[in-house]
Amino acid sequence: LHRRLCHYHSALLFLLVRISILALLGWANALNVINNVVPIVYSIAGSDSGGGAGIQADLHAIHSFGCHGCTAITCVTAQNSMGVSGVYEIPSEFLRKQLDSLSEDLPPASVKIGMIYSADNAREIEMFLSKAKRPPWVVCDPVMISTSGHALISEETKAAMVQYIFPYTDVLTPNKFEAEALLGRKLTSFEDIEQGARDILNTMGVGAVLIKGGHTIDADDEIISSSFSQDYFLSRKRSDASDSSTKSLAQRRLCDGEYGVWLRSPRIHSDNTHGTGCTLSSSIASALALGRPKGDSSSVGSSSAIDDILDACCLAKAYVTAGIERGVQLGKGPGPVAHTNFPSSYRDYPSVAFNPKDNFQGAFRPMATSSPISAVNILATSPITLGKIIPIVDSAGWVKTLSSTPGITDIQLRLKGQREEDIASIIEEAQGYVSGSSRDVRLWINDYWREAILAKCFGVHLGQEDLASCVEQGGLEVLQKCNMALGISSHTYAELSVALSANPTYISLGPVFDTASKEVRFGPQGLSTVSKWRSFIAPNIPLVAIGGIGDAEIAKLVKDAGADCVAVIGAITKADDIKNTVERLNEAM
Repeated sequence: LHRRLCHYHSALLFLLVRISILALLGWANALNVINNVVPIVYSIAGSDSGGGAGIQADLHAIHSFGCHGCTAITCVTAQNSMGVSGVYEIPSEFLRKQLDSLSEDLPPASVKIGMIYSADNAREIEMFLSKAKRPPWVVCDPVMISTSGHALISEETKAAMVQYIFPYTDVLTPNKFEAEALLGRKLTSFEDIEQGARDILNTMGVGAVLIKGGHTIDADDEIISSSFSQDYFLSRKRSDASDSSTKSLAQRRLCDGEYGVWLRSPRIHSDNTHGTGCTLSSSIASALALGRPKGDSSSVGSSSAIDDILDACCLAKAYVTAGIERGVQLGKGPGPVAHTNFPSSYRDYPSVAFNPKDNFQGAFRPMATSSPISAVNILATSPITLGKIIPIVDSAGWVKTLSSTPGITDIQLRLKGQREEDIASIIEEAQGYVSGSSRDVRLWINDYWREAILAKCFGVHLGQEDLASCVEQGGLEVLQKCNMALGISSHTYAELSVALSANPTYISLGPVFDTASKEVRFGPQGLSTVSKWRSFIAPNIPLVAIGGIGDAEIAKLVKDAGADCVAVIGAITKADDIKNTVERLNEAM
């Protein structure tokens, strides 16, 4: 009895230690354990005495993202909800003193620059940025024009901002009026916005530009403009990315900023939007501070899912959308945007519009999950239930084996390294084993969507590069006409926005943990990211987790974090007893 108790005690201790380690892989990110500090974000901007915009709004947003906010004030305004009655410029010497004091002790991971107000202050900010020992991310909100259309800064200050601040700016966030002021022309269509972004990028020295769509852009398309708020993002090629001129269509993603991306959210008709521009830019700065350090592509920040500027823009847009939705009138004029917590609702999270003029409403074949409270079980017109586990295999032989294994209902065939002329016959052979099985088994084909259609497979799983190629060739419409199910991979917040745009059958996230089964450029996401993904995906779309899920204990952790299903490779293909392994994984899920 003593020996048995000791054995149980050791096993329990081992399990608890393992769970703790695995949990920390995800939770450490949320708590910023990697750097052992909370990221610091500067707001270099004006003060709004009404509390709705300027540094007041910035500090709210920075705190909501889990960062620490510091301020260097450029001007002090006398204003309330009805307007600005006075502005006092902070002398450039005192702005310098603020920045010097902060940088000595609290170096920033990112900097948000708002209203500069004077050319002298623009030069002081340039001097501060040029001396930074570790260059921070820089987000510039070029505050130049009031909501009513009146100029807030002089032409001299505007020119100084372009000359001194823009060369250090990683992303510029003008609204439509500010973009027009910078360009010296009107922007009246989606095509105008796209060309305007190209001109800003090519002539003003910024690394990226996000032209905000809070104002109506295309008056000729009232349905789209009244239904959606669409922002256009364009960036330079990343220094760690392959040359875009040699990048084939199969290597591109729909969220690659160098090709231009339209972010779309439902338009919320509200007058309580004071401070949206300040809030958006400081939210972008905060999200960038949570990601990888600027200029260090080999490092991972506190969130592996923030890999690029567009990831930060997606989170910031979600935060502002939630704030507009919850904004209330406090005085006699428009109320401020509300400040909530870190974005956490699929209702607010943006998608990527493949075409800003198109209101794509199609959805792929829905599937229920094993969860009794899953919304899809109530809403789905299809009685088909997605399996709790999806084995990913690389041959028709494995499909044959697993088709007869109890507990397996979905199999994904991922073919890599085969000759192109053999792909169709391998998929057809694999589908033959599934069709001939006495059990209800469904075959998903990774990437080869045309061959999957010809073989009459159940579904297709597309990575981000293959999804871009499929969209370019009109493949989504073809798949829908054939009533195919569609699963889409995602690794970053921008990739999630792309996946949501297609209204797929399921969305996968990975790698959750370290994996040797596939070479990926993204670090482990951890359990906290699984939970965030679940909150950003509508309840009627299952979440599939993949990567490093090697046994039932790990699968249980992933399920508890929010996954509806796990995709496994080695856990099945390297198992000594496949039947027993499947039973344990299904029980864990």
